[in-house]
Amino acid sequence: MKSAVIVFPGSNCDRDLAVALEQVTGRKPDMVWHRDTALPDRVDFVGLPGGFSYGDYLRSGAMAARSPIMRAVVDAAERGVPVIGVCNGFQVLTEAGLLPGALMRNAGLNFVCRPVALTVENSQSLFTAAYRSGEEIRVPVAHHDGNFQADETTLDRIEGEGRVAFRYAESVNGSARGIAGILNDAGNVLGMMPHPERAIEPAHGSSDGRRLFEGLLEAVA
Repeated sequence: MKSAVIVFPGSNCDRDLAVALEQVTGRKPDMVWHRDTALPDRVDFVGLPGGFSYGDYLRSGAMAARSPIMRAVVDAAERGVPVIGVCNGFQVLTEAGLLPGALMRNAGLNFVCRPVALTVENSQSLFTAAYRSGEEIRVPVAHHDGNFQADETTLDRIEGEGRVAFRYAESVNGSARGIAGILNDAGNVLGMMPHPERAIEPAHGSSDGRRLFEGLLEAVA
């Protein structure tokens, strides 16, 4: 699998994501700078990492979503290339219009950094095929603006179309309906606040995130 990780000024999880992808796929991803205007040829997967792109000025992800490379990311997603946005990457995906809703300040107004329990809501997507529906996994979070919100009509549509990928087993940040990760309508774009790239091996405290990348690798291959 040929993958690419987008690097924005302020990214701090780009190397984490790159290491996870190399461990699972056996191939180093291309690190693509935000000012680039094209993705590598024949890329199979694109990852938008966590961090604080542009220092979270204006609002989280808003400036990164206007970076030159995002035009290429949007085009790739519309062609069916799998794209994942983790934490700040999820925020960027909503700001770029690839996913609905918005990520607001945590309900408790605190930065939350700890492992959390997630329930797998949809095991039929490219990203979740290696999990069982209803399975509980543990993946760390590290965010201040992870409170997913959308209007009730949008929430009903996401739920009805099976586009909730992961849900918090307990309230973490006040997200509407406990949503931790959602898919686009085509199923090839996933945004999630928890960090699967930080749950790759037992030394991390959990290897539950590894299966996300393993399932994706199998699906793409």
